[in-house]
Formats: sequence, structure tokens, C-alpha cells
Amino acid sequence: MKAILVNDNKSLRWDNVPDPIIKSDELLIKIEAAALNRADLMQREGDYPPPAGCPEWMGLEVAGEVVEIGEGAKEKSNWKIGDKVCALLGGGGYAEYVAVKYDMLMPIPKNCSMIEAAAIPEAFATAYLNLFIEGKIKEGNTLLMNAGASGLASVIIPMAKAFGVRVITTVLTDEIAKNIGHLGADRVVVTTKEDISEVLKAELEEGHGVDVAIDCLGGEIMGKCIHYLTHGARWIMIAALAGTKTEIDLKNIYVRNVRIIGSTLRSRTPETKAEILAGIVRDVYPKIEAGLVKPTIHAVLPIQKAEEAHDILYQGKNIGKVVLTV
Repeated sequence: MKAILVNDNKSLRWDNVPDPIIKSDELLIKIEAAALNRADLMQREGDYPPPAGCPEWMGLEVAGEVVEIGEGAKEKSNWKIGDKVCALLGGGGYAEYVAVKYDMLMPIPKNCSMIEAAAIPEAFATAYLNLFIEGKIKEGNTLLMNAGASGLASVIIPMAKAFGVRVITTVLTDEIAKNIGHLGADRVVVTTKEDISEVLKAELEEGHGVDVAIDCLGGEIMGKCIHYLTHGARWIMIAALAGTKTEIDLKNIYVRNVRIIGSTLRSRTPETKAEILAGIVRDVYPKIEAGLVKPTIHAVLPIQKAEEAHDILYQGKNIGKVVLTV
């Protein structure tokens, strides 16, 4: 089969690789679409190696068709040849086929295309993990979701809204604010015009401060913002695109019982990931099938143009997810 490989100069090529050989508890998926994540860029740069046993090529989420089932997978699951599925991977999605453990698969939601379904596993699992497991968010809470134009925000914002959460998000320009209007955030802060820490201070003084923050930016502004949260709030760090260092008033942290939580999906055990996927099918799929939550697709390109697709993410041009078709 073919897969996207990284050359020594970090460019990409579509080249031959060995066909996957499934284990007893795995299924072979013929990939129809693979969605991009920022982790793919990090892996391409050599900063985010795949877990042991995973293919060397990138790709954390795909959609496709079951074409082979191991004996153990037949005994432990109800999957059948020909089932249309989406899958969460440790790696290996930028390819024609991938071997997947039976509990890393989900059915395609009733009203989703293959392209939309490919954008579900990684982003929805990250959203579910950080909203409900780490964030313990509840109806009536307020969420701060930084970087409102990101692919992850395009999932987290409508998912939070579907569960009755008030959402504040940040963007850089009025144009971007307009472009994410369909996500339904209650307050969109254009940070080139407003100081987000002052906004959060005012929100807290008005009685509806932030209960959960999901932050992929970090940097200096994180330390300024974390002072203005509700008592017992959770600030969840999932990346640090704006810088890895900040200054925090520690007294404010313990007086307010604020928790700073570091969180990545890829580092979780397979058992935890399987529980997250089962939670998505149980809790979130009804919202998807009711039309309350749906992946936002920014661009669709053939997999041979993976480098062009990566450039969209590198340049921050995407509003929502970028998907490759195979």
C-alpha cells in the first residue's frame, strides 16, 4: 500500500510501505478520509513520536470501511465486514489501510459523511476528555475556549453549547469572529481590541466567571487570566502555542482552589481511550444525530496534497478541520 512519509528535509511524499498485518484483536480498515491535527505537524517536525507499535507515518483519525477482522475482534465485538466506521489511532492514518483495535472504532453517525466522520475521533475525543472527564463541566457552567478558530474549538464550542454550557472564546480579528459565528459562542473576544484578562475579570465581577478553561496557547497571558476564575475552577493546558512560560500568583491559586491540569489524549492508555470513545457514542452521538454538534470542515484535499494541507494549518488559515481523501 501507499502512505505519506516524511523526507529528511521534512517535506512529504506518497510512497510504498508494507501492508498492515492485523493482530487477533484488530480490524483492517480501508481508509477513505483522514483528518489533520496539529499533532501531525509536531510529529513531522520530530517533536511528537508515535507510541510504540504504531506506524511511523502520521494520522490520528480516519473514516473508512472494515475489510478484515481478526478472530479475537470477532469474539469481542459486533463489527462486520463492510461496516462504515471512524477510528482513533496512535498513528498511521495517512495511508490506504490501517490496522485498528476493535474498541478504537465508532460507527459513522447517521447524518455524517465520510469526510465529516473522519474529523470526529481525535477532536471529539479530546473535547470529551477535557470537557467532561478533566473539566467535569456541568450545565450552566461557563467555559473559556481559547483560539476559537482552531479545529478543536470548532468541536468544543458547539459540544459545550449542546450540553447547556455558556462559552467565551478568543480570536485575533473581527473577520475571524464573523467566520466562527455559526459555532454559537456566547462571547467572542477579539484580542487585538480587548484584553482577555480584563474581560474575564469583568465576567467574574458580574457573577458568571469561568468554571473551566481549555487552553492551547499558554504564554504570558495564561498567568494573567488564571486570576479571574470561579472558586474551584479548572484550567486545562493542552498545548502552549503562545509560549511555555508564564507568571502566576500562587496565592490566588490556593485561595480560589483553582486546579491547573495538563492534558493530552495521545498519552492516555488504550483502555482510557476506549472508555472515551464509548462515552462519545453514548452521550454525544445523540447530539450529533440531532444536528446540535457537527464537525466544521474547512478544506478537503486528496492525500497526495498532504503538504499543501499541512500548510493550511501551519499558516493558521483554517476555520475548522482539514481532511485528506484517499
